Amino acid sequence: MKTLIKILLSISIILLTYFCVMSIVTPIQFEETKSEREIVIIQRLIDIRKAQVEYRDQKGVYTDKFEDLIQFLKSAKKKSVLKEGSLSDKQLEAGLTEAKAAKIVRSGNRAEIMANGLDGFRRDTAYVSMLEALYPEKFTEETIDQIAIIPFSKNEKFELEVNNDYTNSNNIKIPLFEAKAHFKAYLNDVNHQEMLNAIDIQEKLDKFPGLKVGSVIEPNNNAGNWE
Repeated sequence: MKTLIKILLSISIILLTYFCVMSIVTPIQFEETKSEREIVIIQRLIDIRKAQVEYRDQKGVYTDKFEDLIQFLKSAKKKSVLKEGSLSDKQLEAGLTEAKAAKIVRSGNRAEIMANGLDGFRRDTAYVSMLEALYPEKFTEETIDQIAIIPFSKNEKFELEVNNDYTNSNNIKIPLFEAKAHFKAYLNDVNHQEMLNAIDIQEKLDKFPGLKVGSVIEPNNNAGNWE
């Protein structure tokens, strides 16, 4: 009987030790995984922000459809200024500006170019693929569809919302957008209870339980909630 009691006591001590250790280790592991995943998701939200800003610049509004945003990225062009050389302080003090210098160079007047010290100065405008301009060596036409998918999720898409009718106190219409990923989308497979705890903390603070960029409630310069 004494032997049995000793065995049961030993097992109890082992189990108690295990649960004590796990109560400390589990939250730490959860936070480490959460942080690692959010680094990737934040970059994807930044990619979406870049696309939305270009879409608005060319069309005047944001879009709440990834299909339209992706098609835009595949077909649109972005203006790019190729620069060679720069103006010295002496040239600037003499009243030479970028615009004046570019005009002189475009004139082709070799004597005037040399007189103004603009040999080697170039400002050429070109139009490049939007995909190449925004995501060099990152996305292609074959892979850009992935911009809509939340990393580490079960192929879930970011929530995309717009408010193109927002009017500020000066009666100026300002288009707004937001893109977000809920904890449930990218942390559900880590530790369910820790995920619920994280959601509860954010909701008690009246914050979105996840990552988001932009806002459809009020202008925030398209900032992310991690910034």
